[in-house]
Amino acid sequence: MAHYEDQHNENNPNSALRVNEGIEKPPVVNPYFKKIKRNKLSTQEYVDGILAGNITILSQAITMVESLLPEHYEQAQEIIEKCLPYSGKSVRVGITGVPGAGKSTFIEAIGNMVTGLGHKLSVLAIDPSSERSKGSILGDKTRMETLVHNSDVFIRPSPAAGSLGGVARKTRETCLLCEAAGFDVIFIETVGVGQSETAVHSMVDMFLLLQIAGAGDELQGIKRGIMEMADMIAITKADGGNTTSAAFARSHYVNALNLFPMPESGWKPRVLTCSSREKTGLTEIWNGIEDFIKFTKSNGFFLKNRHRQLKYWMYETINEELKEHFYTNEAVSSQIPGVEKDVLEKKISSFVAARKLFDTYMKTLKK
Repeated sequence: MAHYEDQHNENNPNSALRVNEGIEKPPVVNPYFKKIKRNKLSTQEYVDGILAGNITILSQAITMVESLLPEHYEQAQEIIEKCLPYSGKSVRVGITGVPGAGKSTFIEAIGNMVTGLGHKLSVLAIDPSSERSKGSILGDKTRMETLVHNSDVFIRPSPAAGSLGGVARKTRETCLLCEAAGFDVIFIETVGVGQSETAVHSMVDMFLLLQIAGAGDELQGIKRGIMEMADMIAITKADGGNTTSAAFARSHYVNALNLFPMPESGWKPRVLTCSSREKTGLTEIWNGIEDFIKFTKSNGFFLKNRHRQLKYWMYETINEELKEHFYTNEAVSSQIPGVEKDVLEKKISSFVAARKLFDTYMKTLKK
């Protein structure tokens, strides 16, 4: 065996094996690639960039608002506070609808029309993601192909994950920054019909509900509470062979709304039909939005509603902070498993258990 290795060793001049000298191994990182260092901007630099309408800086500020890092939260609140005097000058419209109503197609169609009238539009979305997978089903940026390239439009999906309250609060803060950046029309979209509609209703001036015709009973799948929140209902996809059924659906909703008490705003909700594909009915919807804003400003409801929303978000933030502080308290979190066990074994009631945890929390505050 040793003789065989000597005969075939590459150092043996009589061996047929040769190892040619290879090229120098290139570095793992391209030597011509320069690492870009992202300089952290000061609060004033963020504010100046936002007020100048710099979309890049606006996006970075919103990312900071969405961040869970304490240092980001502090600076984000400083930015919002400095931008606050420049906010509030937009028309905020909440848009929701049943799945399949064509929300993205509608927003793209009416969005391009609105910017054509000289407005700057920001499209935000409340999309509480799956708590299990942390995934998000929102795909507005891929569906709104023309709107995303419109220089007068800023589209921003909601944070990737989080509680509805947290996502809604961040969406409202994003709204304030967009207003400071010069966007005078804000569309806040929700995915589907559910709890997020209530959150959106607490941050918009007008609530628009999109519905489709020809899906069986026109009033099925829609909660009465959502209907009562709507200031306008738009029957979408009113084109081709669907025109007649859209008109029929419109009469259904008009009759249904007549059964509801007059809203606090004093505005009687309108029901219109439209086609995002054929671009019909969009002008009437936008005119209806403008009419609503003029009407509520003239009777004082617009300002009253905004003041109510400001107080709502103050108390909502207090509730969120207290909840977070309670559950992250070490004494409470360590006691929860045992208390849960006692509840399941019927040793104590749920109410007594809650009081027990709360008493523990209060004792830690007194120390």
